[in-house]
Amino acid sequence: MTATNSNANTNTFKTVRSDFKTLMHDAQQMLREATASTGERAEELRVKGMALLDSAMHKAQEVQAAAIQSGKEVAETTDTFVRENPWKAVAISAGVGLVIGVLIARR
Repeated sequence: MTATNSNANTNTFKTVRSDFKTLMHDAQQMLREATASTGERAEELRVKGMALLDSAMHKAQEVQAAAIQSGKEVAETTDTFVRENPWKAVAISAGVGLVIGVLIARR
């Protein structure tokens, strides 16, 4: 996975997360108004609120699919790196382990 692809995925996640929050907020507002209303207006608000919730669910599924795809790309890239550079991978792992050990020991 390239840096550009990673940045695009990060921006996509942020955009979808923001859209999801907005949709959930709007749906909650609609459903609150529906509980305070009666008759046709209440039904109209309930239907709109349910449509917003459906849209939010769709956005959540998009985020999940993107995260899965991104995870697969990272795993494939890591696997390729380790297969092509086994000693570098061992050295990097040892370095990370050393840093984590030092950080834990300082506490």
